[in-house]
Amino acid sequence: MDVTQLDQVKEIAMRTRRRDGSWSSRPIWVVVVDRRAYVRSYRGGEGDWYRRARADGSGEIQVGDEVVPVRLESVHDDALNQRVSEAYRDKYAADSPGPTESMVGGEALATTMRLTPA
Repeated sequence: MDVTQLDQVKEIAMRTRRRDGSWSSRPIWVVVVDRRAYVRSYRGGEGDWYRRARADGSGEIQVGDEVVPVRLESVHDDALNQRVSEAYRDKYAADSPGPTESMVGGEALATTMRLTPA
């Protein structure tokens, strides 16, 4: 997983398994802080991909044609969450100010997950 590439792309596809074993894919935003990738659920705890990823701690990300299995770990560190929020603002606020503000507060803030290669 190339974090430099993740830092440059606007969206990735988060792929998680449904109960029936089929894959679900959703476009999501990704940011990089200290050479580690982080994602949040725009829909907060109600996001389907987030609930599935939180339940089993795994999924896949797709960037272009590349699909990478990942582990997802919840982040509960307030200082790190603040830095992730700043990264979201830096990367997305100019093009998408309203959605960016949704990603840095409220329910989305509590869904921060670190991506690591599986």
